Amino acid sequence: MDPNQNMILLKEEEERFLSDSEEQEEELEKSLKKLNNFLFLFGFHQSSLLGTIISWFTFVIIGVSIPVSILLLPACSGCEKYQINKFELDILASKSLLSAISLLCVSHNLRKHGIRNFLFVDRHHGHMDKFRKQYIQMIQGFFRLLVLWVLPCFLLKTIREVIRVIYVGHDSWWISVAIMFALLSSWTYSTIISLSASLLFYLVCNLQVIHFADYNKLLESGSDVTALMDEHLRLRYYLSKISHRFRIFLLLEFLVVTSSQVLTLFRTIGYHQIITLISGGDFAVSSFVQVVSVGICLHAAAKMSHRAQRVASVASQWHALLTSYSSDTSRMRGSTSVENFEALANPIRPIHAVFSESDLESLDSFGPPNYTQMASQLSTYNKRQAFVMYLRSNPAGVTIYGWTVDRQLINTVFLGEFSLVLFVLGRTLSFTSQPT
Repeated sequence: MDPNQNMILLKEEEERFLSDSEEQEEELEKSLKKLNNFLFLFGFHQSSLLGTIISWFTFVIIGVSIPVSILLLPACSGCEKYQINKFELDILASKSLLSAISLLCVSHNLRKHGIRNFLFVDRHHGHMDKFRKQYIQMIQGFFRLLVLWVLPCFLLKTIREVIRVIYVGHDSWWISVAIMFALLSSWTYSTIISLSASLLFYLVCNLQVIHFADYNKLLESGSDVTALMDEHLRLRYYLSKISHRFRIFLLLEFLVVTSSQVLTLFRTIGYHQIITLISGGDFAVSSFVQVVSVGICLHAAAKMSHRAQRVASVASQWHALLTSYSSDTSRMRGSTSVENFEALANPIRPIHAVFSESDLESLDSFGPPNYTQMASQLSTYNKRQAFVMYLRSNPAGVTIYGWTVDRQLINTVFLGEFSLVLFVLGRTLSFTSQPT
C-alpha cells in the first residue's frame, strides 16, 4: 500500500477518535449539568449567601412549617380516636432532622469542592477517556435509582393519605383534599432530599469502583511494580477523601434512623388500641424510607471496601503466577542449581567437585550462568513481594473514624440493633399470668 494512503488512513482514524472523544466529553458535561441542575433545584447548591438563605428558607417552609401548621390545626373528626396528630409530629421530627442533615452535609461538600471534584471525575482525579462512558452510565443510574425508590414510597404514602381523607376527614371535602396534597408535597420534597444524599454517596463509591476494576486489569497485565504502587496510593488517597467528606453524614444518619426506629417501637407498643393503616401507616412509610437510606449507604460503602480489599488477593495471585512463570523459564534455560530460589538467593557459588575432561566439556555446552539475569529476577521478585506485603498491611476501604465499613461491621451493627430491639421489648412488654 502507498505510504501516502497509510498516512491518510491514520489521520482519518485519529480524527475519528478525537471526534468520538469530544462527543463523549460533551455528553458527560450534559450529564453533570443535569445532575447539577437537579441538586440546585432541591437546594443542595449553597455557593453564595443568597443561595444559602433561599435554600434553607424553602426547606423550613415546605419541609417543616407546612406539615406542622396542618398538624396543629383544630382537630379533625376522628383524629383523637386514632391519635394521628401525636404520631405524625414524632414522624415529622425525625424526617425533618434526617433531611436537614442530608442537605447540610451535601451542600457543604458541593460548596467546597464543586460537582466535578466532588465526584472525582475531573482531569486531576483519574479522568480518562476510557472512563467517560461509564461515568455517564453511573450518573444516569443515579436518577433511575432515585425514581425506583421514591415512586413506591410515594405510592404507599398516597394510599395512606387517601384512606385518611376517606375515614378521618375535615368538615369540608375541599379542605381535606388540599391538606392531603400539601402533606404529599412536603413529604415528597423531604424524602427526595434524604434519598438524594444517600444516592450521591452511592454514586461517588460506584465511580471509584470503576477505577478499582481497571486497577485489577492493570495487575493482570503484569505492569511495573512502581506504576502499580503509585496508582494504588492515588486510589487510596481518594478513598480517604471520600471517607472524610461523608463520615459525619453517615454517622448522623445512622444515629437519627436508630433513634427514630426506637421511638417508633415505643409508640407502637405503648398504643393500647388496635393499630391500623390510618394510625400507624405513616410509621411504616417513614421507617421504610429511613431503612432504605441507610441500606443504600451501607451497601455502597461495603461494596467499595470489598473491592478495595480484593486488590490484595489479586496482587497475591499476580505475584504467584509471575514467580512460577519465571521459575519455570529458568529451569527450561538450564539452571546450575537444583532449586531456583536457592540459585537466586546464592547466585555465585564456587564449584568444589572434581570433574573429568568430558564432564567439563559437557558443562561448556550450557555456557556460563547469567548472574545479571538472576539478580534482575531477584530484584523484581523482592519488589513484588514488598508490594503484596504493603497491600496486605494497608487494607483500603471506606471508613468512619477508623472503622472500615465492610460485612463484618454491618454484622456488628445488625447484632447491636437486634439487641437494642430486644432490650426495648423487654422494658415495655410485660406478661402477667392468670391465677388458676
